[in-house]
Amino acid sequence: MEILMAVLAGIIFMAATYLLLSKSLLRVIIGTALLSHGVHLMLLTMGGLKKGAAPILSEHAKSFVDPLPQALILTAIVISFGVTSFILVMAFRAYQELKSDDMDQMRGNDQHE
Repeated sequence: MEILMAVLAGIIFMAATYLLLSKSLLRVIIGTALLSHGVHLMLLTMGGLKKGAAPILSEHAKSFVDPLPQALILTAIVISFGVTSFILVMAFRAYQELKSDDMDQMRGNDQHE
């Protein structure tokens, strides 16, 4: 199962890299969000996909799940949500000012006007 998740994380990284290299600002934002989802999946896979009880001491559970990867993923989700929302607001403001989301036009190249 870990191999399947690692391959899926690689596919997500590949799609995110493709979107990050495009000229549209919205595609770049979607690429960063997709990249963060790939990191979340990779962290989950690195933590191990094993079944077990919650890490609370009890007499009935024989194996426990490590809570550290879950805590790291939760923190990463919150940070990526904040960064994505900030980038979306900045992109919306840039679109209001420049009336375009093309990266070449935002740089001020006269060739694309």
